[in-house]
Amino acid sequence: MTLEDFTDFSEDDSADDADDTTESAGEPTDAGATDEAAETADAPTDDGAEVIDSVPDFDEAGDVAADDAGSGSGSGSGANPATAERDDDAADSFERFAAEATGQDAGVGVISVSQGLRVSEEEDETTLRAFITTDNRESVRLGKYLLVPYPDGERLFCRITGLEYAQEFQSDDATEIHARRQMRRDEFEERDYKFVADLEPVAVISGEDDDLTRRMTDRVPKPGAVAEEASDAAEIKTGLKIPEEGVFVGHLSVGGEKVRTAAEPPTVDYRVTDDYTDGDPLVFRHTLVAGGTGAGKTHGSKNILRQYLDKERTYPMDDGREARMAVVQFDPQDEYAQMHDDNPDLDDEFARRLERENVAYGGHDDTVALVPAVANASYPGNGHRAEQVEFTIPFSLVQDMPWLVAGSSLNDNQYPALLTLINRFFRDYGDDGTYEQFVSYLDDPALKEELDESGRIHEATFDAVKRRVRGVPSGVFDQDAKPITELDHTLVRPGGLTVIPTYHLPTSRVKEMIVLATSAFLIDDKLSNDPASDRIKETPLLVGMDEAHNFLTDADNVQARKVIEKFTEAAKQGRKERLGLFLITQDPQDIAESVFKQINTKIVLNLGDEDAISSVNIPSNLAGKVPYMEKGQMVVYSPDNSEPVELIGLSKCVTRHGD
Repeated sequence: MTLEDFTDFSEDDSADDADDTTESAGEPTDAGATDEAAETADAPTDDGAEVIDSVPDFDEAGDVAADDAGSGSGSGSGANPATAERDDDAADSFERFAAEATGQDAGVGVISVSQGLRVSEEEDETTLRAFITTDNRESVRLGKYLLVPYPDGERLFCRITGLEYAQEFQSDDATEIHARRQMRRDEFEERDYKFVADLEPVAVISGEDDDLTRRMTDRVPKPGAVAEEASDAAEIKTGLKIPEEGVFVGHLSVGGEKVRTAAEPPTVDYRVTDDYTDGDPLVFRHTLVAGGTGAGKTHGSKNILRQYLDKERTYPMDDGREARMAVVQFDPQDEYAQMHDDNPDLDDEFARRLERENVAYGGHDDTVALVPAVANASYPGNGHRAEQVEFTIPFSLVQDMPWLVAGSSLNDNQYPALLTLINRFFRDYGDDGTYEQFVSYLDDPALKEELDESGRIHEATFDAVKRRVRGVPSGVFDQDAKPITELDHTLVRPGGLTVIPTYHLPTSRVKEMIVLATSAFLIDDKLSNDPASDRIKETPLLVGMDEAHNFLTDADNVQARKVIEKFTEAAKQGRKERLGLFLITQDPQDIAESVFKQINTKIVLNLGDEDAISSVNIPSNLAGKVPYMEKGQMVVYSPDNSEPVELIGLSKCVTRHGD
């Protein structure tokens, strides 16, 4: 006997067995057995009727089959009264009854207690599971949101965190025979297995319609309670603590698919709170957008920034005014000035959808490209129709920002010497002193000798400072354009977008100096009690910085430390001064920790680097999805706004984007 002899029982096998039985019937039998059978056939029954030697076939209605209707134990066509009586009894015994359940199933399954039912303050001590019925198993996904009712009308809002098949019957399916049988089958029998979902309780929801409230999970549901998929937008938002109003970011999703509801529109919009009702607007508690190349950082950032520029969005000031936001965006790839123009791919149908969801769209007319003028560099500006205004960095800013000329290798002993030389220079030359004049000033041997003999600056230190100052790229300061200090009303405009492109600048050091000088000028006036510009001080301001890791990284030199100190102070004082940072990067791990820990809202798109994913410090269940997210998919982690969620951004940019 071989393995192939172990096969499933089939109708062919049944036919073969029947043939064998027929053949056996024709063979001689023991004489005694034959006589005994004959006697039994002739013997009367208890009720006086003879034993019927054959049973007629019955059809589905319980009637005698046509082939047997005219045949009996005799040869006549007359009916036997005993047989007729039996026919009536058989008809009754074969009557069919309804076998299908009445009503309709509700929900996707029920709460199971077979493996425990427990909610606890400690997440790892909570045991909450739902048995999923066969018809619902294909639609159930990790991350989906469910509602489980309590008897008094409250609902437990929870999330699916695990899915498991378990054996329905005690059997061993890890055998060669079972495997071979399964390999020959075309279908999987769901009823042979249990399908169980692990649930994570998120909140308890109470109330109805506009009076919905949430609280932490403090109750255990009843065994057998029906678990239903959350399909009401208001309940979902309440369960996840998503604000009804605020700045639109994207639509709630699970596994890359938008969450659908019974409302119109069927999607659930995610917004960041932007008023003082429940605390400070989160824009002034800073935002990070992190994502790899091609993940959709710029696309998504444009859509968010456009919402802050909406004419209906204002912020209360200390003097009682309502002021619109000013946005200053540093742009290394010359993409953000395109926000001046409409998106030609945004059709009427898409626009109507945006209007229904109160999402601002369309080119922003009040957009200015403020172009840094640098020697031997020209800005093409062909990719947009925004107004272009040139500016230069005056050397006078160095009085307040000596680190601009400190260079990367100036140490703590040399930095005080630089301060002494800068202060002495501006005392002698006034605020109009230029970089070229300062270089010539340091060439004076009498100055070097005087400072050395007085013991104020050693000659070796003097030479080191001089080398660092001469190492500043030429053509950065004092170019043929208006100084940035005189363009404060152009730089900061209520409701206006100012884009500072750096794509055309020749070196990374030049870009760094332009970005740091301009951003520090903004921050100093915003935080100062005696600002040089009242316009900057009195306007809500959002400073956006793309490729932020290039400018806000930790480093062991004076310049980096001074820059980080300034931005850390800005981040800490932002709420009070109505100053927000909007940092965009593909290397979040390189941003200085002192700045990073002040960021409240993190928007994380696709990242492939493990260090980058780890640095953004999002919950592990969402961090595992980050490397697999498609363009436009994102995770939003904003503890003061909502539970951590997965979103999908708009498929089209609300302004022009790309070629």
